[in-house]
Amino acid sequence: LPDPLEYPMLQPKYTIVLEITGLLVKSDWTHKHGWRFQKRPGLDVFLSQIGYPNFEVVIWTVENGMTFWAIINGMDPNNQYIMYRLFRDATRFKNGTHVKELNCLNRDLKKVIVIDWNKNSTQDNPDNAFTLPKWNGDMSDRSLIDLAQFLNEIKDSDVDDVREVLQYYRQFDDPIEAFRENQRKFAENIKEDRKSTRQNSS
Repeated sequence: LPDPLEYPMLQPKYTIVLEITGLLVKSDWTHKHGWRFQKRPGLDVFLSQIGYPNFEVVIWTVENGMTFWAIINGMDPNNQYIMYRLFRDATRFKNGTHVKELNCLNRDLKKVIVIDWNKNSTQDNPDNAFTLPKWNGDMSDRSLIDLAQFLNEIKDSDVDDVREVLQYYRQFDDPIEAFRENQRKFAENIKEDRKSTRQNSS
């Protein structure tokens, strides 16, 4: 990536690297119809909540640019949320898979979160990976809304090294579900605290 933006331009503190297929859209290819794409529920809201200037959003996909450039245009038609686009030619083929080498990103890795469903894509930098289950086209899915909340929680908490937070979530098969559960417990605790405060004051 180019060097971070300098003042008076606003450079977001955190860089979010997103895969497209299996995360933001479901893609199918057939001889009869060619490529067909299905947009994940909540995608528009997700991009509006994490897009520039909240985060530096980078689409980095193992797919080829010729097909997917237009898909990204459709996701961000006014070019206002997604700052950079990287495709398969920016990956390195290693151990039978296309690997995203974050050391080449020209960013401080303490501030980089890669969101993908394929652990192999981030095998060189597992500490920066937030790995979600692959989206299978379920239209009742709401993971992107919760994902936006999770990322904004990191931003609002001004986390110094995102890898420490990501390390905790790596133990879960579905880290978004774990985040949801933590939020629920947190809300319950606040409710209990308020209840006991009211009882004590009366």
